[in-house]
Amino acid sequence: MVSANVGPRRSLPLPARQPIGRWLRESSTGLVALAITIGAGAGLGAIAFRWLIGSFTQLFSGHADYSDAGGDAHPWLPALGPWFVLIAPVLAGLVYGPLVARFAPEARGHGVPEVMYAVAERGGRIPAQVTVVKAIASAMCIGSGGSVGREGPIVQIGSALGSTLGRLTRLPESRLRVLVACGAAGGIAATFNAPLAGPFFAMELILRDFAMESFGAVVLSSVAASVVGRAVLGSAAFLNLPPFTLRSPVEYLLFVALGVVVGVVGVLFTRVLYWIEDACDWAWRGPEWLRPAAGGLLLGVVLLVLPQMYGVGYPVLENAVEGKYVFWFLLVLLIGKMIATSLTIGIGGSGGVFAPSLFLGAMAGTAFGILVHAWLPGMTASPGVYGLIGMGAAFAGAARAPITAVIVLFELTGQYTIILPMLTAIVIATLTSKALSRDTIYTLKLRRRGIDLDKPKGSPRLDGTRVGTVLEPLPEPLDEHTTLDDAARSLARSDHGILPVTGADGRYHGCVTARAVAESLDDEQTATRTIADLAELPPLVTTGSTLSAALSALVADQGNGLPVLDPGTHALVGWITHQTILTTLQPATTAKVD
Repeated sequence: MVSANVGPRRSLPLPARQPIGRWLRESSTGLVALAITIGAGAGLGAIAFRWLIGSFTQLFSGHADYSDAGGDAHPWLPALGPWFVLIAPVLAGLVYGPLVARFAPEARGHGVPEVMYAVAERGGRIPAQVTVVKAIASAMCIGSGGSVGREGPIVQIGSALGSTLGRLTRLPESRLRVLVACGAAGGIAATFNAPLAGPFFAMELILRDFAMESFGAVVLSSVAASVVGRAVLGSAAFLNLPPFTLRSPVEYLLFVALGVVVGVVGVLFTRVLYWIEDACDWAWRGPEWLRPAAGGLLLGVVLLVLPQMYGVGYPVLENAVEGKYVFWFLLVLLIGKMIATSLTIGIGGSGGVFAPSLFLGAMAGTAFGILVHAWLPGMTASPGVYGLIGMGAAFAGAARAPITAVIVLFELTGQYTIILPMLTAIVIATLTSKALSRDTIYTLKLRRRGIDLDKPKGSPRLDGTRVGTVLEPLPEPLDEHTTLDDAARSLARSDHGILPVTGADGRYHGCVTARAVAESLDDEQTATRTIADLAELPPLVTTGSTLSAALSALVADQGNGLPVLDPGTHALVGWITHQTILTTLQPATTAKVD
């Protein structure tokens, strides 16, 4: 027997190992690994950031939290009495002002709008140095008396960490955006001990969608950050408040009124914030690096008059909800916080607006509760219940993020018994805010720079071309009394899979799709039904619409064509398709004959 082998025997090649970079960039497990890593890093960042705030607060004020110290003197400078608060913001501004101006101008302000812009317009790219600069600048600002919160800084810190790791592993923009959201979620979860609030904050405000893959990654990042944070900071609820209960179902009407009142407060806070920022921009003529120090003197005057405005102010918030302040003083604290927070941001300080919005809601809600409790003492709960619910309603009114508001408030307080009135007030506050203002406290900052996150993305050619100039001929409309069988034949012959429907008078009644007709042909009543039963109104496109708006309508309708109407008479005048828009974008070519 002759062997068929003519050479050395070779084994089958083993599958090549997938490079780790490709695994991270393309696989679901790689995304999970990155999300957990970013979550753990954000957790460590939140721990370090809170330690920095505590250290700088102790350094500049001599107290763990000066807002509850009642205007005491600095232990190291007793001769100055409470007047040291005039100096503290100035000294801090001399340090973090040049730091921000030189290394990371993005670190100025409340942070979240910059992250939203990076995700929506820059593919999730955030400079790496923002992580360090934002942490130092915000900690010094808050520690020296800046009346701002720490959620904005930790969102920007965590997001910059996620962006940096994503760019080091050369991820595509779609995944880089998810990692930015992972960092934001991890920072919120760890700093507030709120593992549920972190993901919803990131999805509702940063990514602005709830896609399954991104949601899973953001949740895992939040879990990892919470585990790290709880290992060092503990697992107790962020705010220590007594349990609250309701007294009567009639109170739900009062919670509706509370939602309206606090929703107005949230919108007013947004307006005052940017009014004062504009005033500071108008008044300041010096270099930007000196602005926090110069403006720090004005902030010091506010702190001298109202020391409760020093720093984040959570002890003051707890005192208000627990009923330790009278009605008129709650209003003073409400106005004072609006001014102090707006001034801190306006002079170039660094810090968030989430905590101030909770503070404002607590003051407004408790004041509202005092009034209704005096009016109906036997039918209303303690004023603290209204203050607690007002916290979430104020954030919903300012940020217009009702899901986040409900979950954040529940996790920060651990109060489940008021979940129904909380939902009521937060939804009403959101609707009130939407009725009074187009923008939120975050998106208004971007719109003032000419950036509209809600505007459909287009191109100059799409935005500059009207639908009326590129119309296709209108397909033969179907009469509203056409039977399903006849409609099926017409749609089968059509190139569009969707046809307009008109009435006996020729007026447009909507459109009918091949899918809707096909799904209805098996109905027992097919013989008696007409397409009038299946007609639906797709997104409106007129001859005056831009091609960018028409493209958005086509994508939203998920169809392959839409009717075009006259904007005045709403009469059918033509048809628009994806192919029409694509043809318009093609450069004109001219055949040259020699």
